[in-house]
Amino acid sequence: MASARGFTLWFTGLSGAGKSTLAEEISRRLHDGGVGHEILDGDVVRTNLSKGLGFSREDRDTNILRIGFVAELLTRHEIPVITAAISPFRTTREEVRRNIGKDRFIEVYVEASLDELVRRDVKGLYAKALHGEIKNFTGVSDPYEAPTDPQISVNSETQSVEESADVIWNYLLANEFITVEQAVLQG
Repeated sequence: MASARGFTLWFTGLSGAGKSTLAEEISRRLHDGGVGHEILDGDVVRTNLSKGLGFSREDRDTNILRIGFVAELLTRHEIPVITAAISPFRTTREEVRRNIGKDRFIEVYVEASLDELVRRDVKGLYAKALHGEIKNFTGVSDPYEAPTDPQISVNSETQSVEESADVIWNYLLANEFITVEQAVLQG
């Protein structure tokens, strides 16, 4: 595996916006380019590292800070990290950015309208939340604070997965987080 500069690619956005899908696509491209890396998916971390946490603001912050702690350890050792977690609170994301280092923390805002997220939701969770059947649902009955100045912003409603991934990939290349050789290998 080729080495890359350590970084954390931090996907944030509402449930169903496409964070995990894009994380998997970038992971595939890194793998194809010979770049060793790790993925910290919010749902997987919540099951294994944050088991027992609820959905209060304190528990959500604790979960995000735990993901950030692991991401910082890996990034410090030059291992690229991809995270995909709603991470609803701006101040908590900023704390993670400070811990990892602003030169290695890349915030990726994955946006889609609430109408589109409701349309995509095969489990009907948004509809239940909108009807008051689910409490503390981020983006409906609980706040989501969108990034004010993300390094990368993509819209899964207006861009294909490939188009969004290209925007992210080109950012990594332009900012020398990956090399031209690694980018060519994945192609």
